[in-house]
Amino acid sequence: MMTQLHTVSMLVNDHPGVLQRVATLLNRRGFNIDSITVGASEEPGLSRMVIVTPGDDRILHQVVNQVEKLVDVVSIEILSEKPMVARELALIKVEAEPMRRSEIIALAETFRATIADVSSNALVVQIVGDTDKIVAMIELLQPYGIIETCRTGITAIARGKSVAKAP
Repeated sequence: MMTQLHTVSMLVNDHPGVLQRVATLLNRRGFNIDSITVGASEEPGLSRMVIVTPGDDRILHQVVNQVEKLVDVVSIEILSEKPMVARELALIKVEAEPMRRSEIIALAETFRATIADVSSNALVVQIVGDTDKIVAMIELLQPYGIIETCRTGITAIARGKSVAKAP
């Protein structure tokens, strides 16, 4: 079997330690976590956790079955097995002396990115998109001198009316 990236969405109880228990279970089974995002869901008292992990399909399904048994996991859905919308946010701080700002702003506009902050010698570019778009923007900003980057990791949702809800 070929190793690929899997995107898994979980609805979990909003309690301390849930993230750690899920991450530990994945770690014990040899799964690396490429990204993980957690935030409030549409249901009070529940959070939505989205994990992106590389791995073999067969083992992923075994791990999903084990994660489902955790008391605080209400539901789980493998999003990468169906049509989904996935996005990431990145903030990229770039050296920007006044003479070069217009070039960076034009580049940001090409990617539908925005300028989140301006200082005397730097700009912060905010970009939302899939991972390939984020990586391309970072590569094109490298020659200007990237000072710092901060990325959220991927969050995703199934397309259409499909929804991972509490049973």
